[in-house]
Order: sequence, then structure tokens, then C-alpha cells
Amino acid sequence: MLDAPLAPLRLALVAEDPLARGALSRVLGDQGSELLTVASGTQVELESTRGDAFDVVLWDTGLRLSEAEARVEAPDLGAPVLALVADEAAGELALTAGAKGLLFRDVAPMPLTAALLAVARGLVVFDPGLSELRASTRSTALPGSSTLGPDALTPREREVLALLAEGLSNKAIADRLSISEHTAKFHVNAVLGKLGVQRRTEAVVRAARMGLVTL
Repeated sequence: MLDAPLAPLRLALVAEDPLARGALSRVLGDQGSELLTVASGTQVELESTRGDAFDVVLWDTGLRLSEAEARVEAPDLGAPVLALVADEAAGELALTAGAKGLLFRDVAPMPLTAALLAVARGLVVFDPGLSELRASTRSTALPGSSTLGPDALTPREREVLALLAEGLSNKAIADRLSISEHTAKFHVNAVLGKLGVQRRTEAVVRAARMGLVTL
């Protein structure tokens, strides 16, 4: 485990829950971090911090992220994001939203410190309890990268792509593959990202052109 001090890091904390913000602020202060910003996650407050230069963003996603109906986006503050999540479903959404690391919300101070250091240095950090999600992201596209070739799709993503070509919904894909709907949505988003598209129909058309599916 990394044991370097956190002091060199310029850290932004984003959390909607005021109790979580207070608790994390105290923990990070005790660990010697340079906490530049504490924001509730509202667009106005995040916009006001864009001029600051951060090394890493700690995003407490709260307890209800897995129930979000609208598209969720990680805080855009020009730095990699470490997300604290309540469960695996929330972790899937946080990854899709752009988080580079995942820990459960009850993480102890020392592992949290080590994870913040690692993410700030460009590493990917996952709680051991989220190892399945880590395996699903090993060959995902990097931010800003161009469209990846067919070999970048994992076997599971190829299965999901084939079911997309059949016009199945996320729920139907989940039922067909015996996985959760949240996991199905995560794989669908991974396929869209790797194919460089934003819509399911575009993914199917592009995949057909690449010879990945037959229409």
C-alpha cells in the first residue's frame, strides 16, 4: 500500500450530503491534505471552482446514485476523479460517468489516502469488493482516444453487441445473459464508448460496417 503523505496533493471534495462533506473534510484534514474546495455538486458551485488547479477530485456519490434515472456525470474539474460509492450498482454508474477509481463509502482513512495518491498519479484504483467491475474495464477506451478496433471488445461486450443488434433493451439483455440490469447498462455504455458512438442504433450500424454483427 502507498504510504506517502497526502500533503502535496491539491484536492477537491464534491459531496451533496453535508454530513458526508463534514466527515470527509475532517478525515482529509487529519491526513494532511490540501483541501481547496468543498462543493455540493451543483453546477453553479462546480463552475466556480474551474479556475483552480486540482490534482484529484474526491466525489462522494451518496446513497442513491444507483437509483438515478437521468444521465450522471462525474465532477468536471480538470482532474481525475475517485468516487465513493454505496454499492456495485452505484459503482457501475460512477464508472460510466467518468470516475477513474472506486471505493466503498465506508473506506478507512489510510486506504482512502493511498487511493487518492494513486488516482492523482494516473493509476486506476478499485476496492477489492468491486473486482468484477475492474475486470469489465480493463480494455475500455481512454478519455479522448479514438475509436478502438474490434479486438478491444471483451467476450461479454460482444455478446451485448449482438443483443443490441437484435434490438433488445437493457432489461432484456440482462435477462438473456442472467446479469443485473445495471451491469447490462454498464456493458452497453462500454460498447458505445469503444465504438465511438452515443446511440445504440449508431453502435449497431458501425459494428455492422466493421463486420462485428450481421443485420
